[in-house]
Order: sequence, then C-alpha cells, then structure tokens
Amino acid sequence: MRRLALFAIALAFTAGIGRAQHAPAGPPVLPTNDSASQNPNEPPMTPRQIAVMRAQILMARKDYQQAAVAYQLLLQDDPRNPDFLNQVGMAYQQLGDGERAEHFYRRAIRADKNYSRAINNLGTLEYAKHRYGKAIKYYKKAISAGGDLAPIYSNLGYAYCGIKLFPEAMQAFAKALAIDPEVFEHHGGGGSVFQQRSAVDPGVLYFMLAKSYAKTGDAERTARYLKLSRDDGYKDFLSARKDPDFARVIKDPQVQEVLRVQPTYAAEPQKPVSN
Repeated sequence: MRRLALFAIALAFTAGIGRAQHAPAGPPVLPTNDSASQNPNEPPMTPRQIAVMRAQILMARKDYQQAAVAYQLLLQDDPRNPDFLNQVGMAYQQLGDGERAEHFYRRAIRADKNYSRAINNLGTLEYAKHRYGKAIKYYKKAISAGGDLAPIYSNLGYAYCGIKLFPEAMQAFAKALAIDPEVFEHHGGGGSVFQQRSAVDPGVLYFMLAKSYAKTGDAERTARYLKLSRDDGYKDFLSARKDPDFARVIKDPQVQEVLRVQPTYAAEPQKPVSN
C-alpha cells in the first residue's frame, strides 16, 4: 500500500511537469516518504527507489527529455548500470538523436558485454538507416547473448524482409510467435527493447505476418494482416489461396472475405477511347 501511494504521488507529480520538451533540465523533485500510507509494516521506499520509479514513469509518459535527465542523475551514483544506460539511449532514440542513443547503448554493452537489450537497440539504429545486414548481425548477437525476447526475433524478421530473404524472415517470425503469440499486436512505448514497426515494403511484410499467423492456426490475425497486405498494394496476396502455409485457415470465413474483395489496384486499366 505504501508503494502504491508513492507511485500515485510520483505519477501526479510527473503530470505537472512542463510539457515543453526543450525546457531547461533540472534535478528531479521527488515525493517524500511523509505521504506514505497507513501500513506501518511495509518498509518505506528509499529516495533512490523513488527516483527510479519517477524515471520509469517519465518514460512511460513519453516525456523522453526529462526521462533522459532522470536516468542520467541516477547514473551519477551508478555509472556502469546497463539498465540505466540503455534507458538513456532509448530516450534519445525516441527524441531522434541517434548519435547520443548509440553512445549510451555502447556504454551499456561495455558495462555488460552480454546486455542483449542494448545490442538489439543498436540494431534498430542500423535498421533505421536501411543497413539491414548490420542490423541482422546485431539482432543475432543479441539472441546469442541470451536475449530470446520475442521483439528481437520480430526485428530480425523485419530486417530479413528488408533484404528480401523471406524464408529466413518467416523462421524469425515463427520463433517470435512461439515466445509471444501477440508480439505483433503490442503498440506500447515502454520496456527496454525497441521493436520495429516500419518496413520498406509494408505489403510484403504484412503478407509474411499473415503467413506466420496462418501457420499457427490464428484465422483472425491472418485475415487482419492479409487485408493490410492487400490494401497496401501487395499484388500477389491472392497466392494465399494455394499457399500451403495458409492451409489451416484458408476456409475460415474471415480469410475468405478478405480474398473475395478485389483491390482497386488490381482492376484492369481502361483502354483509351479512340475517336
């Protein structure tokens, strides 16, 4: 109860932070233990625990500039903490400052060479520059370091799609879904691992995701991503009718409904009228 009360206080405090992200940064004002709940048996949170909580809340509220400040203040007492270093990097990456983000990711990896989250996040910086080969190397290194998180396999699949290695992409997506069946449904900005959401050819990517869900027997998500593929201009989406990867769901009404609708780009071009 005491921690819940302090969390509420910290959350209320962060709501009042200036929303202009370019305001001068100062030291965070922390809630005190004087406002704790009536449970005397629970030990009070330390000022450091409260500072960590506040930094986490700032990231969750997408106040990235203040979050970067809050985590860097924590680093003053713990300069080799890979979690804090990674979070600073993520804050800067969200602010569009890839150079600073890379600096802090590399510091996190120097502090812990097997810190898979920062290794993955370096890969996302390479992916954003369309350096898919380098991104793949980072994602594989993150996985080898023990990062078997579904988002890392998802990112690996995206990078393979970027260089049109679709069988490899399918394998990566299958591993991601085996870990977390809803990995492609998450849209939150929290956590400590960046997950790719953009693709060079979205239509192809959506078709690969539809195939991946079809192989698991998830007709609803298959239909959703197949529709996205169709609507995004993937002209071969009708190949799903004969693709063995879709066999488990091809007769489902949701999938059939998507396949019945003729996309506008597939219509025959009209011949010019001759005079």
